[in-house]
Amino acid sequence: MEAGQPGEEWVELGHVLGAHGVRGDLRIHSSTRPTEAIGRYRRWLLDDNGSARSVTVRGVRRQGKGLVARIEEVTDRDEAEALAGATIRISAADLPPPAPGEYYWRDLIGCEVVNLDGEPLGDVAGLFETGANDVMVVQGERERLIPFTVGHAVRRVDLDAGRIEVDWDPAF
Repeated sequence: MEAGQPGEEWVELGHVLGAHGVRGDLRIHSSTRPTEAIGRYRRWLLDDNGSARSVTVRGVRRQGKGLVARIEEVTDRDEAEALAGATIRISAADLPPPAPGEYYWRDLIGCEVVNLDGEPLGDVAGLFETGANDVMVVQGERERLIPFTVGHAVRRVDLDAGRIEVDWDPAF
């Protein structure tokens, strides 16, 4: 994979769906919230099964229910179609710091989860969205799904220690 700096970490933000029009624009899926936020980043790494290249984003716009990106290095429909399925990544260094009380999921994965009594419940294996809130998938002696609701189920997050304290009955 192409890299800008030795040891540079890349974060997945979406993927290319296919071409849009004849000038090489890309139909994209964004995992950012809001979805248009993917356009804030001017340098993407397009990773197509391990073959990756850095590209310059000239702009992202809403088109119907989806998003369309203009990439400086992609100038025709054939080039754009060849990128269908490619993963869109950005350098982790380009991410803005989260607001107080907010966290990037990538920073929570792997954290140890304990209840208020200090009992270990497992480690965060992943997170997913629901309509109401995000949910942590905690893997321990069994899998637990714990709402990531700061101030309610989640009482304290200590990223430096890699530990999340939750108000959660271990029997659940």
